[in-house]
Amino acid sequence: QVQLVESGGGLVQAGGSLRLSCAASGRTFNSYAMGWFRQDPGKEREFVAAISWAGDRTVYADSVKGRFTISRDNAKNTVYLQMNSLKPEDTAVYYCAADRVLSTTPTYNYWGQGTQVTVSS
Repeated sequence: QVQLVESGGGLVQAGGSLRLSCAASGRTFNSYAMGWFRQDPGKEREFVAAISWAGDRTVYADSVKGRFTISRDNAKNTVYLQMNSLKPEDTAVYYCAADRVLSTTPTYNYWGQGTQVTVSS
C-alpha cells in the first residue's frame, strides 16, 4: 500500500514557475514508477510526466516538454514536478500516481488527492 500527498500548487502568473511535491508513505517507494497527471473539470485526466523507479527514465507529454521536469528523491520518498514558463492552459488539478509499471495512461494503482494549479494570463 502506498499513500501519496501532493503539495505546492497555487496561483501564478503566466510565465512563472511552481514546483509540485508528492510525498509517499511506505518502505517500497523506490520500487514504484511515479507519474504526474492533470485534470480540468469536465475533461479526461491527462498525462503530464512519468519517471522510472530508479529515476533513469523520464517521459513527458508533448505539451509540457522543455518546460516541466520530473525528478525523484528516493531517500525522501518524494517525487517532484518543476513547472517553468507556465501557461494559462496548464491550469488544472495535478495528481501524482504510483505503480510498478511506468505508463502514460491513468492506469496507476495509487493516487494522491490532487493539488490545484491556476495560471493567470
